[in-house]
Parts: sequence; C-alpha cells; structure tokens
Amino acid sequence: MTGPDSGPAGGAGPRDWGAWPDLPEPDAPGAALPDPGPPGTGRRGERPRRSRRGAAGAQAPADAWEAFTSGAGPVGDGPAAGGDDGPAGGGRRGGRSARRARDGDRGSRRGRSRSGSGGFLPDGPVEGSPASRGPDADPQAVARAICLRLLTAAPRTRAQLAEALRKREVPEDAAEAVLERFSEVGLIDDEAFAAAWVSSRHAGRGLARRALASELRHRGVDEDTVKEAVGRLDPEEEAETARRLVERKLRSTRGLDPAARTRRLAGMLARKGYGPGLAFRVIREALEAEGTDDPLGEADPDHPFG
Repeated sequence: MTGPDSGPAGGAGPRDWGAWPDLPEPDAPGAALPDPGPPGTGRRGERPRRSRRGAAGAQAPADAWEAFTSGAGPVGDGPAAGGDDGPAGGGRRGGRSARRARDGDRGSRRGRSRSGSGGFLPDGPVEGSPASRGPDADPQAVARAICLRLLTAAPRTRAQLAEALRKREVPEDAAEAVLERFSEVGLIDDEAFAAAWVSSRHAGRGLARRALASELRHRGVDEDTVKEAVGRLDPEEEAETARRLVERKLRSTRGLDPAARTRRLAGMLARKGYGPGLAFRVIREALEAEGTDDPLGEADPDHPFG
C-alpha cells in the first residue's frame, strides 16, 4: 500500500505526512523523471551549496592582494572580513579574546587595590580617604585595638606589645595606660608566658635551660621571671631529653669514625643549650651502649672537647 504518508513503494525513509512529495508515476505519459544527479553517485540531484559569504564578499585574487598590501585589509562583510570585530575566522574568537582582556584588566585592578597596603590591614583610615579628614582617633582606643589584634594571633609579653605600639607611633602615655590596664585584667602576664614557653619549647624542640633563658630574655622578660621559669625544669628531665636527642641523631652518624660522631653529637647538643658536662656524659653512654670505643677516653667531664 502506498500513499503520501508512507513514501514510494520499496523506498526507505520517514513515514510521516508529507515526507515524500507526490511524484507522477514513471509509466504515465508525459511524466518527467527526477534528475538522477552526477553519474556514479546514485543520488538524486541536490541544490548547489551556497557560500556563507554572499556575492558581495567574493573578490578576485588580484584585487584581494592589492587591498591587503595597501593596508585596507580583506574586503568583505561580516566577521570573516576582520576589521574591528576581531581576527578573520569568526567573531566568536574575537569576542573571547576581548572578554579575556577585560577580565585581566579587572584582575590587575583588584590586585593593585589589595597590594596597596602591603597585604596588611591599616591601623587607621587610609591616607587621603574621607575618613582621614575627620578628627583624630583616641590614642588609647588605637592602642587597645593594636594590642588585642596581636594577642589574638599569639601570646605576647609586655615588652613585645610596647615595642609594637612604639613602631606605630602611639603616644607613650596612652601606650603605658593601656598596657597597665591589660596587665591588671590578666591579658598581659609575663610569668604565665615564661612558664608556658619553657614547657612547650622543651617538650617540642628539646631545648635546655640555657637556650630557653636566652629566648625569654630576647622577648623582654625580666631576669627574675626568667630564672624562676627555667628553674622549674627538672635536671633529670633535661638529661633524659638529651639522651633522646642523642639516640635519634646517633642513627644518622653510623659509618663515621667515633671522633667525628662525637663532634656532631656534641655540636647538636650545644646548639640546643646543653652544657659540655651533660653532653659528654650522655654521648659516652650512648656510644658505650652501641659497643663503640670511647674516643674521648678520660677527658675532663666539664671540658670534654678541648
């Protein structure tokens, strides 16, 4: 059965209405057969493809070369002609490039605005801004804000906070008033700072009393507080920490002669603040436990290395 909705008999194609045109029967008199197309293709005739560029865009090679060498650029219409819409070959690529250029310009402006303060928030209004033309801020309020921000980041001694206020040009009387108030309420406590410093640095880094005292003095802790804090460190605990350090370092010195191993171990303990007497005793114990001959012999325990 044939019909307009089923296509020609024996033909393969869609079965929807109007998919095949009504063609006259080939045997009917006067019927014209469709164009069979080019020989050997077996396909019906097709309409010639039209160029995307219209007739106005066609140009002789000689004319195109003359226009190119004269600086006028390729002649044509639409994006393929280049011009202000981007490079030849399509407006999509030109649009993408323009968007990248705009985004890059915005990013550079954002980077400049962020890096203008060196990566740190200012302590007051930016110079030249409307806020900077107002009345000066209360010096004590500025000092409180600076101290609170520093104490939020990490514990500080009174001397460290005083130095920070001095660098920010806070008046001395305002800085002293704020530091005194912070000490009264317990926000500044050099004794607690020194005790916590000795405990954490000895447990984490294996530092001895001499090195711990030097670090506390460098942070502005007074001498009496330093002596009290390092005096709480048990001498037996300090010796046990030295033994652990030597045992850990001893494995990396195997293969060296005993004298070189002793020098390296002694240097490591000296950098951590251990005295020569304790260092000599701990190193000799470790070498004897390993079965290595003692290179120091009967050296003076208080001056074993020279």
